[in-house]
Amino acid sequence: MTERYRAGVEHDAQVLGELVRELLPSIEQKVRGRLGSVVRADGDTQDIVQEALLEVLVHGPSFATTDRSRFCRLLLCIVENNIRDRYRHLHRGKRDRRREAGTATDSVLELDPPLRSISSPSQHAAAAERREWVVLAIELLAPEDRDVIRLRDWDELEFEAVGERLGISGEAARKRYHRALPRLADKVVELKRGGG
Repeated sequence: MTERYRAGVEHDAQVLGELVRELLPSIEQKVRGRLGSVVRADGDTQDIVQEALLEVLVHGPSFATTDRSRFCRLLLCIVENNIRDRYRHLHRGKRDRRREAGTATDSVLELDPPLRSISSPSQHAAAAERREWVVLAIELLAPEDRDVIRLRDWDELEFEAVGERLGISGEAARKRYHRALPRLADKVVELKRGGG
């Protein structure tokens, strides 16, 4: 199923439907256990998880791996973060910055190591791949780290404006950002090594 997902679920409603039916029960159970109070405050758990799963599968970062448990772990993490973002958006009245910069692309990250030697990609392709690794890694960071990186790098806000959005001082936003960057780099390395 992960190979069919890689082919582009946004273009194949049947594949998307099968994937959601297959993954929803286990992801819903795990989300209910971890985010029960957050989800219950917002409505019916199954509907919220299904909506978040669809959002991730259609608009989230594309990645492929033959390791089914890894695929599910990564999806679960991104779905949970999507739900946390939605909850904060609804309850803090802030706009959802994720749709502005984290849009789906034609690039697919290969999470499995190559089985054969491949030729070096062009600089453009290499830059696009690096960006996809970073987008996926950002989706897996803690909410505080994701927010400060998105506001600073994607929205290109000055630290004072970042601080205002986060309810902290500009100096605190600068420090939070500089602490988040090494965690982002570590997450990219962890993903490339097969973790997640």
